[in-house]
Amino acid sequence: MLSCDARNRAMPVLRLDHVQLAMPPAGRPMLSRSMKGSSGSSMEKPPHLAVRGGCWFETAAVKIHLGVENGFRAAKKAHPAVIVDDVRALAAALELAGHVVVDDEPLEGYDRVYVSDLFGNRLELVQPM
Repeated sequence: MLSCDARNRAMPVLRLDHVQLAMPPAGRPMLSRSMKGSSGSSMEKPPHLAVRGGCWFETAAVKIHLGVENGFRAAKKAHPAVIVDDVRALAAALELAGHVVVDDEPLEGYDRVYVSDLFGNRLELVQPM
């Protein structure tokens, strides 16, 4: 289990929220053909995020989000998103430990930040509101 101990208070990761994968800007037609018949159903992104392109595929148990990346190189935007019970306390503890925490545009229903792990892998920490 992943956790961060801030002032002797464990803040465990609760569960995986979604996986974000990158796709080239012109990849939507190819994606539409390859996803036909899959168990994932395409859903609309919130309007303020839809302007970025890409698409989301979700079932009750799995969420795969595909985001357009100019100059596409595999795994550039790939990251796990984990649900935590106090994103701001965890972010503060991570900053005290020397990690750079980055806020992003709001996503309705969530408070979220990004942080890199020790190897530079991007992680998204989310807290349902």
